[in-house]
Amino acid sequence: MATYSNLFIDQGSTFNFTIDLEKTSGASLDLTNYSARGQIRKSYSSTAATDFTISVDAANTELNVSLTATQTNNLKPGRYVYDIEIEDDSNPAIVTRILQGQVTVTPRVTTTN
Repeated sequence: MATYSNLFIDQGSTFNFTIDLEKTSGASLDLTNYSARGQIRKSYSSTAATDFTISVDAANTELNVSLTATQTNNLKPGRYVYDIEIEDDSNPAIVTRILQGQVTVTPRVTTTN
């Protein structure tokens, strides 16, 4: 079962965080040959999505998750839902949702010229 965690994103800012899967799961995981993916959507049934960029650090059992300032600027302030999954590239039938929750995007005041 996925861990539930809410995220807060400042509109127009670069957003980064790290998921330590060893601490999250309580077990040692081998992430060799794994990839990760995740999206933010306004609702579970929305067709429009913003994709996280996720890199897998197998040596440290971590996922590095990010959004660019342009991506967060394109999100309207409000609440969204998200999830992040890992997939065994040697057996794509094995997909595990590891994190899910709500995203709150706070509006920006300062704009670019």
